[in-house]
Amino acid sequence: MAEFESADQARVDEAVTALAWSLYEPGRARELAEMAVEDTGLGTVDSKIIKNTRKTFGTLRDLMRAKTVGIIEEDKALGLVKFAKPVGVVAAIAPSTNPAATPVNKAMMAVKGRNAVIVAPSPAGALTTAKTVDYMRAELRKIGLPEDLVQVLPSPVNKELTQQLMNQSDLIVCTGSQNNVRRAYSSGTPAIGVGAGNVPVIIDSTADLNDAATKIQQSKCFDNATSCSSENSVTIIDDVYDAAIDALKAAGGYLCTPEEKAKIQQTLWVDGHLNRHVIAKDPGILATACGLSPAAADAKFFMVEDDNAVGKAHPFSDEKLSLVLTVYRAADFAAAKTHVQNILDFVGMGHSVGIHTKNEDHVRELAEDLKVVRVLVNQAHTFGNGGSFTNGLNFTLSMGCGTWAGNSISENLNYRHFINITHLVREIPEDKPSEEDLFASHWQKYGK
Repeated sequence: MAEFESADQARVDEAVTALAWSLYEPGRARELAEMAVEDTGLGTVDSKIIKNTRKTFGTLRDLMRAKTVGIIEEDKALGLVKFAKPVGVVAAIAPSTNPAATPVNKAMMAVKGRNAVIVAPSPAGALTTAKTVDYMRAELRKIGLPEDLVQVLPSPVNKELTQQLMNQSDLIVCTGSQNNVRRAYSSGTPAIGVGAGNVPVIIDSTADLNDAATKIQQSKCFDNATSCSSENSVTIIDDVYDAAIDALKAAGGYLCTPEEKAKIQQTLWVDGHLNRHVIAKDPGILATACGLSPAAADAKFFMVEDDNAVGKAHPFSDEKLSLVLTVYRAADFAAAKTHVQNILDFVGMGHSVGIHTKNEDHVRELAEDLKVVRVLVNQAHTFGNGGSFTNGLNFTLSMGCGTWAGNSISENLNYRHFINITHLVREIPEDKPSEEDLFASHWQKYGK
């Protein structure tokens, strides 16, 4: 890092591009996707190839448009000049759901700020992450930069080793279990953690039902619902409920009977915890494991109708990490809005909500009233929430959820979180209003 600190913007951008190519290269994108599924047993190879390439490409686009060396902003009217500086050695905690894409994503952002990064992999995805880091280091070597800018904790990875990395680094960026996030925030090191996902989506009376159903299916089924941005429930307004269910069925959804719902609950949760043997599995595997009827064999995802109760006694209101979509019925939009907030208050605080609608008043009302960082409108949530080529969010694999989730950021993780800023401050003509300017309305209303 000491050698890299003097790099100019062009050299930094070469390094970032090299890291992107380490995963984007088609052969490696496939190899690491296959390794990830084999190591973790989670998700699908095709989806992980898309994740490895799309997220990397989008992040590279964002980073190439940013300046992180020298003067990054100047406001002559205020007499301020801002200089970007590195934050130091970054501890990047990676999850089992994205053992290749997340390390590269974070490394690109860290190196963009002229930092070094040490990756702490999930034990389940450690082999994939180690191979990913090998490729990043090789690409840095190829362009004549120190390969030690990117490192990985040695195997076997454990909590104690990861904790020491957290304690000794300059910044922690933690994606993964909420236990890891809490440990990061309590380490004494500046930390950025993310909140749990449990995305609820509303279909209101004005929605294009076929478009909504298609997008929900595509998003829900991507990587077998391992994404924190995958739809976990859909709340449908009563007057379009039956038509929306029909549209979801046409898109590949199977509506479970009450008996099948009970079988799914018994199989998906064991002693109150998600069953790792069935989460993030292909639909056929899940259907067989749960003992669903032959009619479910060709489904792409499974719909379970539930009453609107939320909480530990109602597990279908929780994040499911599987191709199970909870379906709720709401009398009207006001009831739907209250319900999705209740879901987020239980699990997913601050994360995100989606709505399929043509009613702009409903869109604005959700954004104004809900305690949530992202409100996605008429989008496939998984493809839009972490940045998209068709919306303005930064590409990332780490979504901050604000203080609602105990997070230090309320936006998508991006390069700005990997730089310190020095402010050069010059004097300007005095900008001091009169007492009358500031207190007049107060005095008129309440007196002196």
